[in-house]
Amino acid sequence: MANITAAMVKDLREKTGAGMMDCKTALNETNGDIEAAIDWLRKKGLSKAAKKSDRVAAEGLVTVAVNGHQGVAVEVNSETDFVARNEEFQALARSIALVALEKGIVDVEKLRDQHYPGGGTVADAISNAIATIGENMTLRRAASVSVAHGVVGHYVHNAVAEGQGKIGVIVGLESTGNAAALADLGRKIAMHIAAASPLALDANGLDPATVEREKNVLREKNAGKPANVLEKIVESGIKTYYKEVTLVEQAFIHDPAKTVSQIVNEAAKAAGAPVALKGFVRYALGEGIEKADAPDFAAEVASMTKG
Repeated sequence: MANITAAMVKDLREKTGAGMMDCKTALNETNGDIEAAIDWLRKKGLSKAAKKSDRVAAEGLVTVAVNGHQGVAVEVNSETDFVARNEEFQALARSIALVALEKGIVDVEKLRDQHYPGGGTVADAISNAIATIGENMTLRRAASVSVAHGVVGHYVHNAVAEGQGKIGVIVGLESTGNAAALADLGRKIAMHIAAASPLALDANGLDPATVEREKNVLREKNAGKPANVLEKIVESGIKTYYKEVTLVEQAFIHDPAKTVSQIVNEAAKAAGAPVALKGFVRYALGEGIEKADAPDFAAEVASMTKG
């Protein structure tokens, strides 16, 4: 029997998209012959993933999972919204989020290599789901928030299952105060984040390049004014910008007369201890992915009838 090396398994996996264990079995069955192993996988229907890997996966689910003082948000994509309602796909996304939470790993490449419940790795589980469900799927991103004391609030918008939907938010509230009061506040702030989509926790968290771009816009809009007047306009405009895009300065959606920072300070009294916002993650499904235009079936049919 041929000596099946890890490199051979990796090579076959890259060529077929099949799961690692399936690749190893195929190589054992074909005495290490790569081409024969590819055919073996094709006959078993296990190489479908490779054929689908170039198709855009911009649908799927954002899954949030929280355990005590730690929370994670994970986005797993599919090609169609229909698959997001598939219980097998939901279970896959949920299990990946739980692996990330348990291992404390949100680096996607490292997460793909983690052990998956039931055997194999997370990457194997995704490949197997592709072969079974018949759509391209990707583990796109993952992030976490943790606190030493307090709670990690969470909220999912357009939920299709518990903790799974199109927008997922986790937010850390550091405090030794009353857990029930903190949990209620955490959920409300998570809902605010889902709706208001802040770019950062506070001004210090904003990308300096983004702030400079805003300043340049203000300067161009007010070109021709005296330098001292122009700088005051820019300074005032940036303060307004901070109120629009930083969480602590945004008007709270549940009470627009107050900022999120004011709400947190008031909540500290009810919780019986100071409360500090430590960070948040907001994932909106498919944001930033360039989606292919939907085919114009009417035009396609019309072109077929010509000539």
